[in-house]
Amino acid sequence: MAKVSVGLRGWRFDEEEIFTGDGELKPLDEIPEGPRERLFRLVGLVEEPCDVCYLEHGESEVHRCNQAEIVYGEPNGEVLLCPEHEPELIYWYREEGGSEHAGGLEFGDRFHEWVAAGNEAPEGYGSVEHVEEDPDGLPDLPDQQEIQERVEQDFEGDRIDILELAGEGGDGSSEDDRLSEDDLDDVDLSTDYPSNR
Repeated sequence: MAKVSVGLRGWRFDEEEIFTGDGELKPLDEIPEGPRERLFRLVGLVEEPCDVCYLEHGESEVHRCNQAEIVYGEPNGEVLLCPEHEPELIYWYREEGGSEHAGGLEFGDRFHEWVAAGNEAPEGYGSVEHVEEDPDGLPDLPDQQEIQERVEQDFEGDRIDILELAGEGGDGSSEDDRLSEDDLDDVDLSTDYPSNR
């Protein structure tokens, strides 16, 4: 089974798990949970800046940051890198104890702390050689709107009444234990959650 990267190098997918025989992205409900979670996360990461560049330049000069091309770590604990800064992560991982955080959600935070403290790889420290056999042969990753449309396509959700769940549905709870709308001041009960607001 061939391994492929989609959108960013680093996270590798079994080609047969995510693509049809025609080379199209499979329907989301046919993709196993782990790869599907990574694909969802990738959609929001593909145009983000390199984390090291961002730590150097900050939000006010984000235009000076290189766009990320590489991702390491687990979804929501990942590190995004440009090729120029990949050696920083490799050095931290191999020589500075970064491997202790492999597989955990704190992976990205620990690396960011290390970089923010002024650490960097020694001059000339090697990177990982990425081999790209056919980078243009893969379909484009769907954008966030298309992913959302695919998720909602066959979804028939149920409306949940928060007050009923909180004990106002006549389940025998005592008056003192029940919540009222006053208890939920920060929740907009007229909104169907999740919302795009």
